[in-house]
Amino acid sequence: MEQATVGNMAMLRVISGLLEIAVAIIFLKAGRVDTALRLNALLGLIGPIVFIMVSVLGIAAIAVKLSWYKVLLLSAGMVLVLIGTKS
Repeated sequence: MEQATVGNMAMLRVISGLLEIAVAIIFLKAGRVDTALRLNALLGLIGPIVFIMVSVLGIAAIAVKLSWYKVLLLSAGMVLVLIGTKS
């Protein structure tokens, strides 16, 4: 179970990274700042979604080993990271 979870977490990050690279190539092909900004805005939405998905997978996998208090602290930490990085 744990190995499958780690694999899923890694796969989400790989897909996210490939998407970032693909969009960077599109930036170069388009050669326009307005197009790059629009695409960058989309990537700005995808990053936090991937962070949340990977974190939820990890927390769900270790929740059975931890007390509710520690799971709550982990979840609160995840929320604080999102709040702290909000521009």
